[in-house]
Parts: sequence; structure tokens; C-alpha cells
Amino acid sequence: MLVVDSLTKKVTTPNGELVILNEINMQVKNGQTVAITGASGSGKSTLLAIIAGLDSATSGQVEIDNQRVDQLNEEQRAKLRQDKIGFIFQSFHLIPALTALDNVMLPLELKGRSNAREQAIHLLDRVGLSERYTHRPQQLSGGEQQRVAIARAFAGKPEILFADEPTGNLDQDSGDNIINLLFELNRELGTTLILVTHDQNLASACQRRFKLDHGRISEQVS
Repeated sequence: MLVVDSLTKKVTTPNGELVILNEINMQVKNGQTVAITGASGSGKSTLLAIIAGLDSATSGQVEIDNQRVDQLNEEQRAKLRQDKIGFIFQSFHLIPALTALDNVMLPLELKGRSNAREQAIHLLDRVGLSERYTHRPQQLSGGEQQRVAIARAFAGKPEILFADEPTGNLDQDSGDNIINLLFELNRELGTTLILVTHDQNLASACQRRFKLDHGRISEQVS
């Protein structure tokens, strides 16, 4: 269970205080699929980063399986992410010096998996990159880099996968394939999916949809 309670994020600007997130409350059960939508600059990526322990809130709290993420230090948050969390960044965050295969193997090796290479190959095959194992990020298209990032995020079989615009750099066909893959892995592994997206096809495929507007969140009912 993910619980977000009264989460607020404020920053100081030359023009005064800016409220990015204002008293955000939400609960997500294990295995659910959730889309967070909203205009550019509405705070979607900030919310995702705070929930995942990559950023800090001004006030409020985040719990993952009854563990207060906001009370953990950086080392403890890193351990939580390694054990339970996957994150697909909009800008990929692949390691330039490593091949696609090595990028996907890395989180598996950090967990001490003896079959890291075999698992990484399987995941790259699943995202359609069976001919790109030895290519480095600069040798891949934006869509291919996104698929490597998705394979890497699923490598550790996370309990919760956060994805920031996972189809934003893909053409329609590739985007549809990635949507199918995300939900296949959700069903197979019971992974909770929390997705920030402008893609209405992706949002409508989720069980629940939230919208951020001027720092406040509301659940959209079909």
C-alpha cells in the first residue's frame, strides 16, 4: 500500500514563494495501475520524484508498505529504491559508457543476481531490442533508449514502478507496444504502476486516473 498524506512542496523564487504541490492526498493499493495527468508544469514529475524518494517535500508524508519514506535518510531511501522501486525517467538516465545489456544488468548485479546476464537479455528481448545488446546509448534512437530504460526498471522486479512519460519519446506503434508491455508485466509480477503521462491511451488503460491542477490533485471518475 502506498499512502500520500498532506504532501506539500514549496520553493522560494525571486517573485516569492511558489507552491508546486498543495496538500496532496492519495492511496494506492498493491498491484493497481494509476495514471497522473495534468498540464506541463503542474507538478506531476515533482510528485513522482517525492513519492519515489528522489526528492523531498516541504511537509506531509509518504508511506510505502507502512514505511515512512519521508523519514529515511538518503542511504536508507537508496536501499528502499533498490529493494522495492523501479523508475523510468523521461530523459532515460542511461550510463553512456555502458552497452544496452550492461545498463540492464547493472541493477541485477547490484542485487547480487548470479544470472544477471540471462535476465537482462530476456528483458531486452521483451522490449524488442534483441539486436541492440552491444549498442551504447548514443548509438540508439530516443525510442530505443526509452525501451532500454524500461527493461532496466523492470530488471529488479520492483514492487512499485514509477514512470515519467514512458511513451513520450516513442512513435505510435512503439508506444502501443510499450503500453502493452507495462501492463503485461503488471499482471505477471503484480507490480504497482504509477505513471505520469500526456498519453490519453495510456491513462485510460489504467485502473485509476488522477489529475494535477495548480498543485492540487483530484481523482477522475469514469
